[in-house]
Amino acid sequence: MNLPARQAAQRVMGVDTSLRSSGVAVVQARGSILETVEYCVIRNPPARPVSRCLLHLSQSLADIIRRLEPAAAAVEGVFFCKNVKTALALGQARGAVLAAIAAAGIPVYEYPPRRVKQAVTGYGAAGKEQVRRMVMALLRLREAPQEDAADALAIAVCHLHGAVRWSGAALSPEEI
Repeated sequence: MNLPARQAAQRVMGVDTSLRSSGVAVVQARGSILETVEYCVIRNPPARPVSRCLLHLSQSLADIIRRLEPAAAAVEGVFFCKNVKTALALGQARGAVLAAIAAAGIPVYEYPPRRVKQAVTGYGAAGKEQVRRMVMALLRLREAPQEDAADALAIAVCHLHGAVRWSGAALSPEEI
């Protein structure tokens, strides 16, 4: 009797980028089974200069990548910001994140916030608490992750849900 070959695990890192509090998560899929490898928040205190925040974010992410070896990374796409200062800080942090991922040679994919919410909750306008509860259910987490970490977990799950759907289709996520 031929038993099906054991499916290789696919590891994806999700990143919810922010200058002061970036969520990072690595989720692994083996077929349709998802499991959390690790999640955390990379914090920068308010008094730390922006240049030091960017360095800390980049180095911390590089350390996580080296240790956990994700095969791909998924980041949340940019959204509309009314405050120019906030948009600039987010753009700088995003650049540090993308550079750290690219330096590791990992493909990085971008997902709009509505698509992440749709993939996790089935509703593109879901609130943060609804996303957090669904992430906990999908990944069988006992404790609620911090908000930024929950968002990073959701981004990773979004990518993995898409990877399952795209594995046999002509469509694929767009690498940035």
